[in-house]
Amino acid sequence: MPDRGSGGPSGPRIRMGRPSRRARGLLVTIGILAVLMIAFVMFAGFWTDLLWYRSVHYSAVFSTMLWTKVGLFCVFGLLMAVIVGANVYLAHRLRPPLSAMSVEQQSLDRYRMGIAPYKAWVLLGVCAVVGLIAGGSAASQWRLWLLTTNATPFHVKDPQFHKDVSFYAFDLPWYRFLLSFGFAAVVLSLIAAAVVHYLYGGLRITSPGGRATAAATGHLSVLLGLFVSLKAVAYWLDRYGLAVKSSDFKATDNWTGLRYVDANAYLPAKTILFCIAVICALLFFATLWRRTWSLPTIGFGLMVLSAILVGGLYPALVQKFQVQPNEAAKEAPYIQKNIDATRAAYGIAGSEVSDYAGTSGASDGTLRKDTDTAASIRVLDPNVVSPTFQQMQQSRSYYSFPSTLDVDRYTIKGKEQDTVVGLRELNINGVLENNWINDHFKYTHGYGIIAAKGTTATDSEPKGQPVYTEKDLPTEGDLGPYQQRIYFGEQTRQYSIVGGPTKELDYAGKNDETSFTYDGHGGVSLEDPVTRAAYAVSFGEPQILYSGAIGKGSKILYNRTPKERVEAVAPWLTIDGDPYPAVVKGRVQWIVDAYTTTNGYPYASRTTLGDTTADSLTDNQRAVIAQQNQVNYIRNSVKATVDAYDGTVTLYQWDTKDPVLKTWMKAFPHTVKARGEIQPELLAHLRYPQDLFKVQRQLLSRYHITKAAQFYSTSEVWQVPNDPASKSGKAVPPYYLSMKMPGQSSQAFSLTTTFTPNGRGNLAAFMAVDADANSPGYGTMRVLRLPQNAAVDGPQQVQSKFNSNSDFAPTITLLKGRDSTIEYGNLLTVPLDGGLLYVEPVYVRGADTDYPLLKKVFVNFGGEMAFEDTLDKALDVVFGKASAAPPTGGSDGGSGSGAGSDGGGGTGVEPPAGTPTLQQALDAAQKAYDDGQAALKRNDWAEYGEAQKRLAAALKDAQAAEKAAANKSQNKG
Repeated sequence: MPDRGSGGPSGPRIRMGRPSRRARGLLVTIGILAVLMIAFVMFAGFWTDLLWYRSVHYSAVFSTMLWTKVGLFCVFGLLMAVIVGANVYLAHRLRPPLSAMSVEQQSLDRYRMGIAPYKAWVLLGVCAVVGLIAGGSAASQWRLWLLTTNATPFHVKDPQFHKDVSFYAFDLPWYRFLLSFGFAAVVLSLIAAAVVHYLYGGLRITSPGGRATAAATGHLSVLLGLFVSLKAVAYWLDRYGLAVKSSDFKATDNWTGLRYVDANAYLPAKTILFCIAVICALLFFATLWRRTWSLPTIGFGLMVLSAILVGGLYPALVQKFQVQPNEAAKEAPYIQKNIDATRAAYGIAGSEVSDYAGTSGASDGTLRKDTDTAASIRVLDPNVVSPTFQQMQQSRSYYSFPSTLDVDRYTIKGKEQDTVVGLRELNINGVLENNWINDHFKYTHGYGIIAAKGTTATDSEPKGQPVYTEKDLPTEGDLGPYQQRIYFGEQTRQYSIVGGPTKELDYAGKNDETSFTYDGHGGVSLEDPVTRAAYAVSFGEPQILYSGAIGKGSKILYNRTPKERVEAVAPWLTIDGDPYPAVVKGRVQWIVDAYTTTNGYPYASRTTLGDTTADSLTDNQRAVIAQQNQVNYIRNSVKATVDAYDGTVTLYQWDTKDPVLKTWMKAFPHTVKARGEIQPELLAHLRYPQDLFKVQRQLLSRYHITKAAQFYSTSEVWQVPNDPASKSGKAVPPYYLSMKMPGQSSQAFSLTTTFTPNGRGNLAAFMAVDADANSPGYGTMRVLRLPQNAAVDGPQQVQSKFNSNSDFAPTITLLKGRDSTIEYGNLLTVPLDGGLLYVEPVYVRGADTDYPLLKKVFVNFGGEMAFEDTLDKALDVVFGKASAAPPTGGSDGGSGSGAGSDGGGGTGVEPPAGTPTLQQALDAAQKAYDDGQAALKRNDWAEYGEAQKRLAAALKDAQAAEKAAANKSQNKG
C-alpha cells in the first residue's frame, strides 16, 4: 500500500509464502533422519555395553544398574513433574475473575491471550523439563538407593546418638538426597505458582490495595509452610550430621566428629531451631484460615534471628569463653572418641607399637651372622631395572615392559624367592608401519612374563645384570609351562579384532614370524551386522561395518586393562593403583586389590585417597581409581583376578566381616565368590596391598597416639619422609621385602616404611605389615618406635651422608665417567639386633647402552658405611670381617668404611720406571670403560671382556700412582 503520509509511490510488496510441498517433505525427511541417527547412537551405546557385560558374564550387574537408574529416573522425574504441574494447574484454577483484575493485571492481557491457545502444551513442556532434570539427578544417585535398601548393620554404635554406623554410612546420605529433592520441588512449585498467580491476577506488585487474593495467599502460604517444614527436617538431620562433620582442629583440616562446642552449643541450637521451624511452619499453614501474612512473617523473622543468635553467636561465645581457656581438658573426651573411631575405621586399631632402641650392643660377628637371617635384602630395584628388562628381554620394538616392575614370590627349587616380574606387553607405538589392519588385527597381544631374582645380580661379565629365572621369547625358565599370550594388560588400551579370517602375529623368531588365531572365550562376536554397525558408531570407525578383514569368528576385545575391567564389573569398588601379574596353574593372572569405602563413619577423620596414595612412583597408570576421593573408612574387601589371555574377571570376598561389602553383595548377588573358593596356587601370590598401606601409614603418623592428652600436644606427630633417591619431593614408596621383625622366629614377606619426626630428618619409627596372605599373621602391623632423643639417622640423612662422603667420591666419579649417570635404587631399612641397617643398590646407566646395571651396594649401620661391589662385601666391611676396597680415585686414600688407609708413613720408594701417572691411568680407565660400553651395545661379549680386563689394570695402575704420589708428598713434608 502507498504511504498515506507521503506523496511518493510505495515499493513492491514482498509476500512470504509457505514452503513448497517438496521443500516441506525434504525438511521432514531430514528431521526424521536426524532423530533416527540420534536414536541409533543412543542404541549403539546401550547395545555395546550390554554385549560387553554379557561377554564377561556380568550382565546381572548391567541390568541391576540399568533398572535402578530407570526406576529412579521415572519415579522422581514423574514425581517432580506432578508436583510442579499440580501447583501450576492449581494456581491457574484459583485465578480471580477478569472483572476483579486491577489495571496492572489488565495490562498483561496480551501475554495471557498469547499463551491461551497453548496452555496445555506450556504446562506439559514445563513438567517435562523439570521432570527430566529431576529424573537425571535421581538416576545418578543409584548407589545411595542400593546402599539404603540393602543396608547391613555394622553392630557398632556412635558414642553420641547411639545409632548404628550403618545409619550414617547408608541411610543419612539418602535422607539428605530426599530432603534436597523436596526443597527443589517446593522451590520450583513456589516460583511457578507465583508466576501463574501474577499472570492471572492473583498477585499484585504495584497496584494499591491487597497484594494477593485470598486464594493465592492460601496457596503460597502452604508452599512456604512446606518449605519451612523441610527446613525443620534439615535442622533435625543436621544434629546427626555433626557426628560426620569435618572441621579444622589441631593442625588437621579433616577432623571429623563432635567437639565440645558441637555437643554443648550446636547440638542444642539445632534442636531449638527445629522447634522454632515447626512452629513457623504451623503459622504458615494457619494462613489458610486467618488469610493474613502477619503471624507467618513474625514467625519467619524469629526463625532467621534465632539462626543467627542461637546457631551462630551462641556457639562462638561458648568456644571463646568456655573452651579456649581450658581447651585440652574440654576437648579430651571428644579427641578420645575421634582416636578410637579413626583407628577402627582404617583397620589400624590392632597395630602393635613397641619401643626400639635404634642402636645395637651386639658384637660385629653376631651382627654379620644375623644379617643372613634378618632379611632377604633385595638389591634388584623394580623401580629402576625396567629399562634393563626392556633392553635385554624386549626382543622386538612392538613389545614393552611397564616403567615400574612388580615384586612377587615364587618357589624355585624348593625355596621361596622374592622375584621381580614384568609382562612383555604389546606396544603399538613400536610397530614400524601403523595402519588400521596392523594396529587392530595383526599386532594384538604381548608375549610372556619375565622374572628375575630380587636378591642378586650377575657377578660375571656383563656384571650387574638381573639373574633371570624366566626369560627369552618364548620364555623359558623356572615358572613351568603356561599360556604366554598377553591380550589383557596395563598398557594394552587399543581395541583388537581377533579370531576371524585375518591372522595375528604371534611372535617373531630369529628367522621367521609365527601366526596365531585367537581361540579364547573373551571378546564380543562381530558376526551380526547390527552389532558391527553399533561398534562402528561407538568407536567412530566405519571400517568395522564393511571391512572384509572381519568375518566368521571375529571378536572385538576392548576395555583391556585390569583396572578398567574390574571397575566395570564392580563399579562400587575403589581399585588399587598397582595390579600385578602372577603365573597361576598355567595361566597369567592379573591380581587386582579392591576396596570398599564410605565417607560416613562417625568420628573417624577423613583422608583424600588421591593425595594419601601418591608417592614418588605414582603416575597416571599407578593412580588409585576411587569412587569417593574423600573417605573415612576403608577395607581391602575384594581380591580380583583378570585372566591375561581371555580377560575373565573373578571377584573373591576377602574381608568376610566388612558390612559395606555385604551390603553390595546383597545389591549385586552372585557377583562375588566366597573366600573359600580361592585356589591355594592363587593364594600363594596374594599380598597386602600398597595403596591401603599408604593410607594406613599416613593415618598412623598421627594416630599411633592413643591417649587424648598426647594427641592434643602434637609433640609426637610423625611424617612419611620424602624419597631420598628421587628429586620429585614426594613421599618414599613402601617396599615389599622378606624380613624378620623383632619377636618373629623367621622371615615373612612384608611391606615396610619409615617415619621421621614432624619437621626433622632423624628416624622416629619403622613399620612393617605381614603381607603374605598364607601367613596366620597376615595384616598384622608392627611399629618399632624409637626414643625421641635417639640420634638415629633417617633415610634422607643416610642418603645425604653417603652423597657427601669423601671416601666414596672418587669411585662415584669414575662410575659416572664422561657420559654415564648414577641411579640410586630403593633405600631399604632392616631392623637388626636393636639397630637399623640401611641398604641401597647403586646403578650405572651408560650413555651408549642407556639401561642401568647394578655396580655397587651402599650399606650403613650405626654410622659405619661401606660402598662395595656386592652386598656381601659391603656387609663384611661394615661389620669388620673385611677391609674396604681401595678407592678408585681421589687423593685421601680413605677406605669405603671410613677407616684409615692400610699403610703407615711414606716409604719414599719411587714407582718403577714406565709406571703411568695418575692422570694417565685414569684416562686409560675411562677409555677402557667407554670401549666396554660400546662393545656391550654391539653385544660383542668378547670385546667387552677384554675392555673389563683393561679397566681393572688401569684402576690398579691408578691406585699405585696415587700411593706413590702420597708417599712422595709425605717425604717432602
